[in-house]
Amino acid sequence: METERIILGIDPGTQLLGFGIIRVEGKKPSYVDMGVLDIRKEPDAYAKLQSIYECISQVCKNYRPTELAIESPFYGKNAQVVLKLGRAQGAAILAAKEYGVQTVTEYAPRKAKEAIVGNGAASKEQVQMMLEKTLNVKLESRHLDATDALAIALCHHYETSSPLTAARGKGGWEQFLKEHPERISK
Repeated sequence: METERIILGIDPGTQLLGFGIIRVEGKKPSYVDMGVLDIRKEPDAYAKLQSIYECISQVCKNYRPTELAIESPFYGKNAQVVLKLGRAQGAAILAAKEYGVQTVTEYAPRKAKEAIVGNGAASKEQVQMMLEKTLNVKLESRHLDATDALAIALCHHYETSSPLTAARGKGGWEQFLKEHPERISK
């Protein structure tokens, strides 16, 4: 018997932080909620971290996620941006861990876009459109940071439920074919 999974996806930021939640029953994902924490008007960097911690704590209290998928910071031209994103990510992870989330997995932004759209360079609008079709829900365009977070949650579901992903971790194609001879066509 498969258990229900509740996956919290987070697109961390020090201006806008997006979160998205999906429920997976069996192998079918469904939309639960999403939102954006807007901390642009908060002038103090450490107060922003506290806001992130409090927001994610409340989300975890309300929905009791079992897993966290979070976008990893990527290096651009400014190392300070990566440092700030890492701090935001840390505040969110700490809040989730304190509320009992067992697993935390990071995904690069391109990985999530590729999992949802099939193209790592897809636009936020393309990601939103595919999420609407996949989860059978209408999403508002003003929540693009939240749709990114929802994409990360769905990417995590795909990554953790695919037999091919599992095969990569334990011997690759050869091992997968040994374990699943019925999948070989003759």
